[in-house]
Amino acid sequence: MTSAPDRPLPQPTLASAEFWRSGADGVLRISHCADCGRFFHPPMPVCLSCRGRAVSLAPTSGKAVVVGFSVNHQTWLPKFPPPYVVAVVALAEDDRARLTTNIVGCEPTEVHIGMRVRVRFEPVDDLYLPLFEPDPETEAAEGLGPLPEPREVRNALRPMASTRKYEDKVALTGVGQSQVGRRLMVDPISLTVDACLAAVADAGLDLSEIDGLSTYPGAVPGGMSEGGITALTEALQLTPTWVNGAREVPGQIGSITAAMLAVAAGLCRHVLCFRTVWESSHSALLRSGEWHPDGGRASGMMEFRAPFGAMSAAQWIGCNASHYMHRYGVGRDALGAIAVTARAGAVRNPEALYRDPLTIDDYFNARMVTTPFGLYDCDVPCDGAIAVVVSAIETADDRPHPPVLVEAVGTAILERLSWDQDTLTHTPQSRGPSAHLWTRTDLTPVDVDVALLYDGFTFNALSWIEGLGFCGPGEATDFIAGGKTIALDGPLPLNPHGGQLSAGRLHGYGFIREAMLQLRGDAHGRQVDDARVAVVTAGGGVPSGAMLLKRA
Repeated sequence: MTSAPDRPLPQPTLASAEFWRSGADGVLRISHCADCGRFFHPPMPVCLSCRGRAVSLAPTSGKAVVVGFSVNHQTWLPKFPPPYVVAVVALAEDDRARLTTNIVGCEPTEVHIGMRVRVRFEPVDDLYLPLFEPDPETEAAEGLGPLPEPREVRNALRPMASTRKYEDKVALTGVGQSQVGRRLMVDPISLTVDACLAAVADAGLDLSEIDGLSTYPGAVPGGMSEGGITALTEALQLTPTWVNGAREVPGQIGSITAAMLAVAAGLCRHVLCFRTVWESSHSALLRSGEWHPDGGRASGMMEFRAPFGAMSAAQWIGCNASHYMHRYGVGRDALGAIAVTARAGAVRNPEALYRDPLTIDDYFNARMVTTPFGLYDCDVPCDGAIAVVVSAIETADDRPHPPVLVEAVGTAILERLSWDQDTLTHTPQSRGPSAHLWTRTDLTPVDVDVALLYDGFTFNALSWIEGLGFCGPGEATDFIAGGKTIALDGPLPLNPHGGQLSAGRLHGYGFIREAMLQLRGDAHGRQVDDARVAVVTAGGGVPSGAMLLKRA
């Protein structure tokens, strides 16, 4: 950046205000535990290692190492022009303490993993934003900085709390989808109603038999919800016994997991689960001025990202992808194969949004969005809704379609719920739910016939492939074999409907629907031969979840 951009400012909280204002003298201060010596970020009242309370901001050298970065080429903020570098840096004092920041004082093309940097504050009002610049003396003298080693998470798994599996008490008996498209300009609750009525009919039920509702993420702004439980209950005049509209669940399909638990506990017999997005229309309304964006300072998870122009998951995940590629010495070949495979699936799917054939040359020639992601590494915002009916297992035989059974669910949180403070080698939260899934079944990865893996970005799908154990860490490029392994007729067909990369971002639920169609034998034109077991994952980051489904 040649001049200071007009940055979104953070909203200091009672916990973070001291951090944002502590750089007036040019010294970077980070939360530190006097009992065990650990540094950590963002500020917390208790040490993350020893749980001691002797925590305060302590001065550091201000020196760090770049452990992940993304060169942004897309305009996310009008007054924060690209290109600029969003990076994750690990502090010299403790590589577990990391900051998402900008690398300044050099050309974006000069930034690399292992680059030694030093803090440089940019004052704005009474805040001091920590940016980082090359530290030529240290780099010249010591070379590349050390990188944090990957942390094993499986050793944190607990044994099953009970041999009685709640998964055995439920079945997926109905599924429905609304119209799906780009900028449909349709009231989102109308899309939800269409999908829900279709799912209830598919299950052979009447609305009066629906005694539970579950959705993700509830009533939130920004094109990601129809208005939640309240909106649907009012629209269809439902009388549920139990409802759930939470967003802090194991991925978007965590709302389906919650429904399973309610049914298994005897609260409900038939829970209607639904998910609606209208991002494409919402974006068009914003551009036209008909919809006014929320103002104010950056808060919540964006407090430590927005000031550095890190507005998109593309940038956050791009940092991890760059670390992965550096650590394992690979390029974008596996990512390209995932993108091309998704488009091949979309060509066979008349419902998919993008159906023009895509070649690997097209992939590599496409414009960059934020390194290492180009245009075809990113999923497609759309409008649409999907609904799923979760029923008590004893009712499954009375339904018009063969039920889809739930073999196992993976929900464990074994990594920090953070985009930058823990896992760097993969998308955060792809390893914990994956490891947990296999502890709840006698099946193994070799038993999976079709994989429906979250592909908000190509790297998400790669992370799930490795996290689920289809191959080892860093082995996806060889495993995918240019797309042969994940093709429709390959050993592990991946997202035969086109995934979110080409069929449209239905935010997790699209994978459940495709899994149900595949296991029923209803995925016309793209059916995996004799598909009996499907693995489904959802969650573009934190938290996330996984399901193993099987044919009855």
